[in-house]
Amino acid sequence: MSIAPPRKTALLVLASLLVTVTTATAEFKDGNKQLGITPGGKAAFIDYNNDGWIDLFAGQLWKNEGGKKFVLAKDSGAPGGEVIWGDFDNDGNVDVFQFTGAGSLHRNKGDGTFEKVEFPKLPTINSRGASWLDINNDGLLDIYVGGYEIWTKTVHPDAIYINQGGGKFAKHWQSKDGNYSARGVTAGDLNEDGFVDVYVSNYRLQPNHLWQNAAGGKGLFKNVAMDVGAAGKPSGVINYTGGIRYPICGHTIGSAIGDLDSDGHLDIFVGNFAHGAAYQNRPQFLRNLGPEGKYKFEDKSGGAGLGYQESYASPSLGDCDNDGDLDLYFTTVYGHNHSVLYTNEGAWKFKNVTAEQGLGSLPPTYQSAWGDIDNDGDLDLATAGKLWINQLKASPKNGWVAVTLEGDGKKVNRSAIGAIVRVKLKDRVLTRQVESGTGEGNQNQLRLHFGLGAHEGPVDLEITWLGAGKQVVKGLATGKVHMVTFKGGQG
Repeated sequence: MSIAPPRKTALLVLASLLVTVTTATAEFKDGNKQLGITPGGKAAFIDYNNDGWIDLFAGQLWKNEGGKKFVLAKDSGAPGGEVIWGDFDNDGNVDVFQFTGAGSLHRNKGDGTFEKVEFPKLPTINSRGASWLDINNDGLLDIYVGGYEIWTKTVHPDAIYINQGGGKFAKHWQSKDGNYSARGVTAGDLNEDGFVDVYVSNYRLQPNHLWQNAAGGKGLFKNVAMDVGAAGKPSGVINYTGGIRYPICGHTIGSAIGDLDSDGHLDIFVGNFAHGAAYQNRPQFLRNLGPEGKYKFEDKSGGAGLGYQESYASPSLGDCDNDGDLDLYFTTVYGHNHSVLYTNEGAWKFKNVTAEQGLGSLPPTYQSAWGDIDNDGDLDLATAGKLWINQLKASPKNGWVAVTLEGDGKKVNRSAIGAIVRVKLKDRVLTRQVESGTGEGNQNQLRLHFGLGAHEGPVDLEITWLGAGKQVVKGLATGKVHMVTFKGGQG
């Protein structure tokens, strides 16, 4: 015989259960105190000392010591400011480029220290974003730097620098007449022709640029943004500093490239800041229609579930719950707004889980990047001056696999930036790319992370090495980090 507890006791039990449930759903924990870190500024996750643990650059370089704590790399010689990471000399050590001000390039010596090397003075002056990319598929990383502005006075040019080898870079191009106010720069092979394209987020209600790599990778680009539906939603025209006249679109601060619907094609999330006026573009989910749709983009924003806030800024994409879909973290920069985490529910539907994930009411920030700092198979988050530890392992766990790609330094750059990996499951194709810049001046880890949901058993990878063919790797065990090296194209 069971005896029902008194009403008071039952209420206490119910309250206890409610507390337990609420606590269990808060997956992210402020890790600053535990890890001994205070990360400020834009964020970039990298493994600069090749010890298998993801380090963090956030205003300063922080060394990851076994996923247990971070130590400030005081004597490393790494620059401060805002930077992007890539192995420009193909020696197996990731180097760092500071894109703010006149710019500076710093070579990783492989002993935990950096040395400044010669680099041409940037014309961009006031830059908010840049990206490493191999424009001509020669196995050497080049650089695209966005130029911003001095409001109402001047707008600075964008510029491209080609890696000549031997540690030398030469300016290949800069915008001359009618400069646009670039904020974020991100890149990827959006039309699947084997050459990297560049997406530039422009501010001041300007259309964004999608620079399509033309002429067989000879370093010539054509802006096709309007033609393919990636420039914004134009309405009316406006004049701006420098004599440009353009269709009114959005205040884009940063954008992110990733396969948001698991169809094998890279999509774009456009991160628009927007005052109340209806003519100012809101953020956009842009679906890549693939070869059948001539690689044009379809606006999937309506009904996606993204709530309006005025001061959206820098987005980043990562599968934080390991269900296989890329989720969206999106910062805000006004005090009355707060950054948000949206989980991808599939079919272009997104759910705001910010509060229950422990990320509610964060202060204004442009910092937003993903990296697995403790090698436990879930992505951690750097934002708002904190390193948030993902505690997904405490919940019912989806499968995962992670892959670090390495080029040969001849046909493919050693960092493998630009390479695309696809994992085919029963009902979808998971696609990830190795990228440098994302959002406004941030960088996710170079290691590719795949949540696998309920999938069990090993997985096969199809790797597209831009300009160097494809490689298939079969039977990778899940729940592990793997290293895959370029072995030559297989057609």
